[in-house]
Amino acid sequence: MDSAHLEVVVGDYRQTDMEFEMKVSFLGLGVMGYPMAGYLVKAGHEVCVYNRTAEKAAKWVQQHGGTSASTPSEAAKGAEIVFTCVGNDDDLRQVVNGEQGAFRSMDKGTLLVDHTTTSAIVARELAGVGASLGVGFVDAPISGGQSGAENGILTVMCGGDQTNYDRAEPVIQAYARSVKRLGEVGCGQLTKMVNQICVAGVVQSLAEAIHFAQRAGLDPLAVIEVISKGAAQSWQMENRHKTMVADEFEFGFAVDWMRKDLGIVLNEARQNGAQLPGTAMIDQFYSGVQALGGGRWDTSSLLKLLQDPK
Repeated sequence: MDSAHLEVVVGDYRQTDMEFEMKVSFLGLGVMGYPMAGYLVKAGHEVCVYNRTAEKAAKWVQQHGGTSASTPSEAAKGAEIVFTCVGNDDDLRQVVNGEQGAFRSMDKGTLLVDHTTTSAIVARELAGVGASLGVGFVDAPISGGQSGAENGILTVMCGGDQTNYDRAEPVIQAYARSVKRLGEVGCGQLTKMVNQICVAGVVQSLAEAIHFAQRAGLDPLAVIEVISKGAAQSWQMENRHKTMVADEFEFGFAVDWMRKDLGIVLNEARQNGAQLPGTAMIDQFYSGVQALGGGRWDTSSLLKLLQDPK
C-alpha cells in the first residue's frame, strides 16, 4: 500500500500520515501563546486565533496569517484541536465552558489541549465536561519561559488518555523541544507544580549566591563563569545571572504569575499532605517583591530583597 494513503482513525477522527496539516484554533495570545500559535502556522496548520484583546489577535493575523474570531466559540468551530493558553483557573473555565466558550461549538471527536498553568482540579473538571460532550482533553502546561516559546523549544508536561495524547503530541512538537505524557488528566499540572517548586528554590539560591559574592568583594560575573561549569549549573544561572548583577528585572516571567503558580502548589500540598516549608517561605519572599512594586518584575528579582531588606 502507498504510505501516502495510510490513515490513522480514532473514533470520528481520521487523518492521513502524510497529510498532517490540521484545522486548529488557539485561544490566548499572551507572551507564550502568541509565538506558539505562530509555530503552528509554520508547521502548515490552518490556525484561527482568539484573544480577549481583539487588536492583538489582528496583529497576530497580520504577522502570521491565519484568521481570528471574536469569541472562543467562533474560533473553535470546525477545529480538530483547540489549544488554550490563558491566565488562571477562572480564565480557563470562561474561555472553555463559558457562554461563548469553546465547548459550545466543538464537535464530537475533537480535542482540547490546555497549556495554561492551572490546578489539577480544573483540569479534571473540564475533562469531565468534555467527556460528556464527546470531546477529548489533555492538560499540557509548559516550561521554558518567553524565550522558549519564541524559539519553539518549550518543555510540555501532559496528562490525559493515551489516545488523546497521541493525537496531540505531533502537533505540539511544532513549538516544543520535549513533550511527555506523565499519566491521566491532571498529571501534567501536577508535574508543572513540581517544576515550579524546583524553579523557586533555584532562583532563591542563585539570588543568595550573587548577593554573597557581591558582599564578599568578588566579581559575581567571574564567579558565575567558573561555577556554571560545575555542579552548580542551572538554566536560571545561565540565563539570569547577568541581568541580576546588572539590576535588570523589567522582563521575563512575572512575580505575580509565580505567586499564582506557587499558590496552586501550596494548595495542592495541603490536599495531599506534602510538606513544603522552603516553597512556602519563598512564596512569602515573592510577596515582599510585590510590596516593593515588583509584581511585573522577572522572578529573578528575589535578589532585590537581599539588597534592600526593609
